Amino acid sequence: MSMLTPPGMGGQYRIKGDKYPRMRRRRPRGRLVLLGAASLAGLGLVGWGTLQLVDVFTGGGGTASAAGAKSDCSTKATASPSAAPKLPKPDAITVNVLNATTRGGLAKKTADELKKRGFKIGDVGNASKEYDKKVKGTGLLLGPASSLNTSLPVLATQLTAAERRTDAARKGAAVDLIIGDAFKELTKKADATKALTALVEPEPTPASSKKGC
Repeated sequence: MSMLTPPGMGGQYRIKGDKYPRMRRRRPRGRLVLLGAASLAGLGLVGWGTLQLVDVFTGGGGTASAAGAKSDCSTKATASPSAAPKLPKPDAITVNVLNATTRGGLAKKTADELKKRGFKIGDVGNASKEYDKKVKGTGLLLGPASSLNTSLPVLATQLTAAERRTDAARKGAAVDLIIGDAFKELTKKADATKALTALVEPEPTPASSKKGC
């Protein structure tokens, strides 16, 4: 072995000229594999993070948002008329006009005016002892239980301040208008007609408050 041959080379290399071979240690393959895997994982995380940032700034999930917006849309609000109660017309209501005051002639005068407004007139005279001089308001509208939401509301448009009352034991369909101490006259015809129209033909209510898309 030449003196110029580096130790441990076993005579495999000969030194020729003035250049020497570079000596490097072999790196384990396992470490290289791990480094490669770590690099790939790092690149994957970076790519995923980039996509998330893009979604945040561009409002990602466009398909889901569009679907959600479409599901919340509705047609334009339409007005549907409220179901009008089945109320009788004045000419289908028989009214007994009774005077519970000490003033004479009120029952006949009031009955004549109600007849002009289309109501049928039944008995006209003084109130019974049960109500005579005991009605302090403008009047009392009295009828059978079935008249509570039918005849009485229609008659009440003619004397708006009157009290309404029903008698479960009462028979027939006729109703009473008992004139009280505070009575002066029936509601003005124009106002009564307006109230009756509003009662029979209520204004339609909106079916939906949502706006269209």
